Amino acid sequence: MKTGLAIAMRREQIGMTQDELAQRVGVSKASISRWESGDISNMRRDRIQKLAEALRVSPIALLDEETDGLKGIDEGSNINAVFNDSFRMIPVFESVSAGFGAYADGQIVDYMPLRIVSDAEAAETIAIRVTGDSMSPKIEDGDLIQCHKQESVDSGSIAVVLLDGEEGLVKRVVYGTDWIELQSINPYYPPRRFEGEEVLRIRVVGIVKGVFHEF
Repeated sequence: MKTGLAIAMRREQIGMTQDELAQRVGVSKASISRWESGDISNMRRDRIQKLAEALRVSPIALLDEETDGLKGIDEGSNINAVFNDSFRMIPVFESVSAGFGAYADGQIVDYMPLRIVSDAEAAETIAIRVTGDSMSPKIEDGDLIQCHKQESVDSGSIAVVLLDGEEGLVKRVVYGTDWIELQSINPYYPPRRFEGEEVLRIRVVGIVKGVFHEF
């Protein structure tokens, strides 16, 4: 069942109007209508939580398009603990460097549910909040990126890199015969090219697999 249709069916099942649901979640009626039409791609995590609480369902049920309907749960249940095998709670880091630096263990600021079937892939996946507008409009200031940890990427990929082992960057990585160029999407930021031995200053630590915009 599609997510939007499931939200609408559950709302009607418990006898709640769009206006009432909007008031409980703290959004406009237009937002509820948009979600029920299936457009939840940019729904904030706290909105998912509040929507789930209002509908008395698991947050995961709101995201799972293969669910056989949003089934209610007991009021006393811990809805954060209800998951299926397709979802994993992925750690969120406040900055690129925190996700890969020596102090990463102390820099987890949140967790977010992502649909990842493989345990091995989930173990290598983190989310990072991006600061700055160098990758705008694809990645905006404050967005969360889904990053899969890996030490190499194809030329032209958008990746997370560490410069000099300290500065974390999200850039398009382009390779030449004896150089590496870190490119921004925003044309106001010129590319940074590293030639010869300078390429050793760059270490690829992951590839960007997804972007989550927050309103």
